[in-house]
Amino acid sequence: MAKKILTVIGARPQFIKAAAVSRVIREKFSAQVEEVLVHTGQHYDRNMSKVFFEELGIPKPKYNLAIAGGNHGAMTGRMLESIEQVLLDEKPDWVLVYGDTNSTLAGALAAAKLHIPVAHVEAGLRSFNMRMPEEINRIVTDRLSTLLFCPTEAAIRCLQAEGISKGVFNVGDVMYDVALRCLGDANQRKTAILNAYGLKEKQFVLATCHRAENTDDAARLREICQGLADVAAELEVLLPVHPRTRKMIAEQGLAETLGKVRLVEPLSFLEMLVLEQAAHVIVTDSGGVQKEAFFYQVPCVTMRDETEWVETVELGWNALVGAKRDLIRQAVLAAAPGEQGYKPYGDGRAGEKILEILLQQG
Repeated sequence: MAKKILTVIGARPQFIKAAAVSRVIREKFSAQVEEVLVHTGQHYDRNMSKVFFEELGIPKPKYNLAIAGGNHGAMTGRMLESIEQVLLDEKPDWVLVYGDTNSTLAGALAAAKLHIPVAHVEAGLRSFNMRMPEEINRIVTDRLSTLLFCPTEAAIRCLQAEGISKGVFNVGDVMYDVALRCLGDANQRKTAILNAYGLKEKQFVLATCHRAENTDDAARLREICQGLADVAAELEVLLPVHPRTRKMIAEQGLAETLGKVRLVEPLSFLEMLVLEQAAHVIVTDSGGVQKEAFFYQVPCVTMRDETEWVETVELGWNALVGAKRDLIRQAVLAAAPGEQGYKPYGDGRAGEKILEILLQQG
């Protein structure tokens, strides 16, 4: 009898991660696994949601809970209530959650309360910054999980330091699976995408900014806008704008502060993939984008005070600059390739390993 796995996703990074596992289920384990996809609706517009399902070949979710907006407590509470009812109806053998969003926390908590085992993909990551809602979500989800699928040895060590060793596996990073698989499609579209944005390869800076610690702090957001404007005075800067970031820029009156920075709508997955590979430098506060920069061997400048992806910093591909105007400009202009040949994120088979381990469980 096939095992029923209920997958909870809700935000852009989770769509990418889930694509790796969902593809393996369909291609190799369809007779052994039934997957039920639940989309909480946390990221809901086409550029932040639907286009990722289309480009990554993710099946249409059986459930779309359409829960978005509101404070953390309200959003998570509504998700918890809705996911609980889905679990009662579906009665899955496992609940699979990804990363560190409110959707992840709600899925793990609903399952644990109903005594349904939880498998957490991207377990063990720590920034050691408890002001980040993502850090709280990670810690609680790891405590609730039966299986903890870690992307790196550093994540394994973090769990060990917290006394968690049972059910812990280093499977590699599912985002690396997707990055490798999509390279061909991205390369075929490279010229068209670069032309669409009027860009020349290795002659522009790609920037993203979306984390609440930056967008919701007026002083930090101003420093970031000024820093990007300083870079744009010397190099072309393209900034795909997350809806929350656009809202906060408008509320803080920072549009003119950005100077020559080019603001565009959020990119599709393949567009982002192409522009990441083609960029001279990437500037971001996104964990996923830091890794993708490393995958494609593009220097990265991270506008945070810490990172969960310590390997990117240790190997010289990533510079942490916080939200400091001068440091942003200096790091971008000084950016250079790091050490070559290291593969801390696995062999591109994380999805297969996750399914193999899940199927071995009683």
